[in-house]
Amino acid sequence: MTMDATLSGHLQELRRGTVVVASLTVLREPGYGYSLLETLSAAGFEVEANTLYPLLRRLEAQGLLTSEWNTDEARPRKFYRTTAQGDAIATALREEWARLDKAITDLDPTTGSRK
Repeated sequence: MTMDATLSGHLQELRRGTVVVASLTVLREPGYGYSLLETLSAAGFEVEANTLYPLLRRLEAQGLLTSEWNTDEARPRKFYRTTAQGDAIATALREEWARLDKAITDLDPTTGSRK
């Protein structure tokens, strides 16, 4: 396995959880799947539709999102919104992310305070 392939695999693992946190955070305001894809992409999250839509369904099944159909427009769209439980999970995940970021920074002798 080449270094690029190894790095690619590790980056994919690292990003997987961040898409959950980002989606729960963005969907505090109601949004539909395609707009979420655009928002995440603009923020630098690389996620494909065939990854995002199953994730949204899983988060809804876990009670972290709710959804409803908007049929006011010519094309019906399913809007998602973070639930109170989803918001609490997103907050806890962001706090853990910050803690881990600090811990890794502290371990790095070039940037951290570890002696």
